[in-house]
Amino acid sequence: MQPQKPITNILPPIVGADTCVLIVGSMPGQQSLEKQQYYGNARNHFWPIMGEILKTDIPTNYEQRIQLLRAYHIGLWDVIQSCERKGSLDSNIRNEIPNAFGKLFEEFPQIELILFNGGKAFDVFKKRVGFDILQNRQYEKMPSTSPIPGKNIKSFEEKVADWQIIKRYL
Repeated sequence: MQPQKPITNILPPIVGADTCVLIVGSMPGQQSLEKQQYYGNARNHFWPIMGEILKTDIPTNYEQRIQLLRAYHIGLWDVIQSCERKGSLDSNIRNEIPNAFGKLFEEFPQIELILFNGGKAFDVFKKRVGFDILQNRQYEKMPSTSPIPGKNIKSFEEKVADWQIIKRYL
């Protein structure tokens, strides 16, 4: 099998001085990279889940979506800075290089909770970064918001119930 061309994650972290919760994905899919938007695939459950948890309508405009998360002290980033991947599936990710979490946590020490969006984000962080870097921060592996059925598929309602943990930190 011929190696895939490396993919670079062009999405910067969405983090500010008042970010308390950091939601960490694995690597944006092709649609998200093309749109230069976190969770840019309209079928992804991320934004509808946030709407349910925050009890608000999610704007259609991406910048307004980001401002909404910022208003609730929620940040976004991905574990993977670059990797090889055919298509958009996490299961196809190979040779991943992680983002610089040490630098991020040094700059934003107030982050209290890290929520890993799916098993791949959790597993790559564990393998390539390590949980020691989190120090006293809480962290949880959440069900993926991806619309692609995985081995641990949950209904939308089950995902919303699991993601409610975020409310303790808002």
